[in-house]
Amino acid sequence: MLATGALETSQIIAKQAQPLGGSLFGWDLPSWLHSWNILKLAVVPFCVFIIAATAELNRPPFDLVEAESELVGGFHTEYSGIRFAMFFLAEFMNTVTMSAVIVTLFLGGTDGPIWHGHVEWLWPILWFVGKVAVFLYAYVWVRGTLPRFRYDQLMDMGWKVLIPVSLGWMLLVGAVQIKPAYGIFTFVGLTVAGFVLFMAMSVGRARAEEEDDDFGLPEGSREQEVRA
Repeated sequence: MLATGALETSQIIAKQAQPLGGSLFGWDLPSWLHSWNILKLAVVPFCVFIIAATAELNRPPFDLVEAESELVGGFHTEYSGIRFAMFFLAEFMNTVTMSAVIVTLFLGGTDGPIWHGHVEWLWPILWFVGKVAVFLYAYVWVRGTLPRFRYDQLMDMGWKVLIPVSLGWMLLVGAVQIKPAYGIFTFVGLTVAGFVLFMAMSVGRARAEEEDDDFGLPEGSREQEVRA
């Protein structure tokens, strides 16, 4: 919303279809490089959105509701055959929907080069479907690659990483929209604040681990060695 000034998906896509313009290290950017939000927002909101969307979809590595202790209950034993397949097909449709949302918000939606002028109506459909298919492949790839997170790890990532980063980046984007110079000062301030907060959390966690090392047992005792 901050980057495009609109909430309608059609306007978001139209805004991303504009050429990026400008120069980088003295080189003029090519005209075919469009201002997709993944570039305008410097990738960080894109990564935050993908991680949060994956957790919301209960896809690996965040499929916490389908952990090993629950695999023998509910629909896993009640459904079989086509009912079981239809259940997971309906669940996977959420992945298709979220992939379409990601493509619309960050990757230009239907935007892309048109290589044949006689079928201009077909290329936007192909570009959109192709981008969605890439994300669906990525979800299947992640499912077979990454191990499952514990619930406390997911909570730590959400409350201590994703929320602070997203709020801080929103302030940065808003400052850049007002004036680019404000964005520089905001970025420096957020970087310093984030570093100080990270160091404080690291020191606090190290002290907590030192206090828990002994488990309240006499030093050098057999029980302490077994616990360790």
